Amino acid sequence: MLICKSRYYKPMTSFINPPQYIPLYLKLGLWYAEREAGAEMLPARLLAWYPKAAISSGVLESLIAHDEDKINERMLKLVRLQASFAVSCPFCIDMNSVDHEKMLTPDELAALQGRVDSESVATLTKREKLAMRYTRLISQTPLKFPKEFVDELTQNFSEREIVILATTAAQVNYWARLIQALGVPPVGMSDQCEVPI
Repeated sequence: MLICKSRYYKPMTSFINPPQYIPLYLKLGLWYAEREAGAEMLPARLLAWYPKAAISSGVLESLIAHDEDKINERMLKLVRLQASFAVSCPFCIDMNSVDHEKMLTPDELAALQGRVDSESVATLTKREKLAMRYTRLISQTPLKFPKEFVDELTQNFSEREIVILATTAAQVNYWARLIQALGVPPVGMSDQCEVPI
């Protein structure tokens, strides 16, 4: 069993508590989010302190890409997990790891964690490797996209596919920054949430 850990992260409760009163219109969204996740969603509860942020974050989450033509569920899982590991977000790794064993091999998970070079994993396609690399570039600071990489990306993905990849990685980055800024610990949805140290 792998444990959620990082040199930057210490298990804790969030920095603040959720408000005692949550407006009914937010309670409905919260109920739906928690029903879908099968767990209490502390980030959503904390966002109730600022309803505009709660609503906009809920809309963002409700419109995530799913199985999209050539950007299938497996590739989206790779992108979400790669972004989660790239920004060392235990909560995100936990949430995005759910059912990963149905789609990913142990070697592929090791590549996402940075324990092995993704180029050495024969089960990853060229497009999957490119999507993972693109996600790492999107998740780094400062953002840099070498021309050679952009040329390779645009030769292998359509404009629509690039937008799906970019928005999926950016969405995980949004949640990672927000969740870590509020000190939200992992929910415990998966036992595969190791952050490379």
